[in-house]
Amino acid sequence: MAYVFPPAPVSTVAVAGSDDRIPVRRIFCVGRNYAAHAREMGRDPDREPPFFFTKPADAVVMDGETVAYPPETENFHYEAELVVVIGEGGRNISESEALSHVWGYAVGNDLTRRDLQLLAREQGRPWDWGKAFDRSAVIGPVHPVAEVGHPAKGSIRLGVNGTVRQDADLAELIWSVPEVISILSHSIALRPGDLVMTGTPAGVGALVPGDVCVVEIDGLGQITTTIGPRE
Repeated sequence: MAYVFPPAPVSTVAVAGSDDRIPVRRIFCVGRNYAAHAREMGRDPDREPPFFFTKPADAVVMDGETVAYPPETENFHYEAELVVVIGEGGRNISESEALSHVWGYAVGNDLTRRDLQLLAREQGRPWDWGKAFDRSAVIGPVHPVAEVGHPAKGSIRLGVNGTVRQDADLAELIWSVPEVISILSHSIALRPGDLVMTGTPAGVGALVPGDVCVVEIDGLGQITTTIGPRE
């Protein structure tokens, strides 16, 4: 057997303090997982079942890279997020066992074409064009659980050009990391290399070419992304 086209390179994310890399299998994202953000998006923050959307593995962007302002949008947004990296797969994982499936945690930025997302929402269509575009998942170096434990509280903050735009605490997550993992695994079999972006706090807003966006989470460091000219 021969491939008709060369296989695509494996998408990877960095491991903090190491030359090792983690192969990325899939990227799951939790929608509206902070009450204040749900309100700013015009939704009720009551604890209804969480919903998910995905990004392709090759949407990953490393810390320190420049991301070109993407096409077909006039409202390009940042979203600071805690990222969970699955190290042991499984189905129907219980909440009590969920954290044993986590390899580590990272700082993330869920870049969003907000105008396309909102248009899709109004029309009852999938969010893919607003969320799953090229270079839309900034993922920092992954910190192993053995070194950082399981962060359930602590500051999550985002700044643009030195001005703080998002400032919250991980304890404000509506659905906790164990709950999210358990719920996902009852619908889809999780595997090593699956990433979960756990939702963003209030304060989302627009980026323009030339902006420097910094996201930091207590105990996990920070990531920096520069916005380049429009593609």
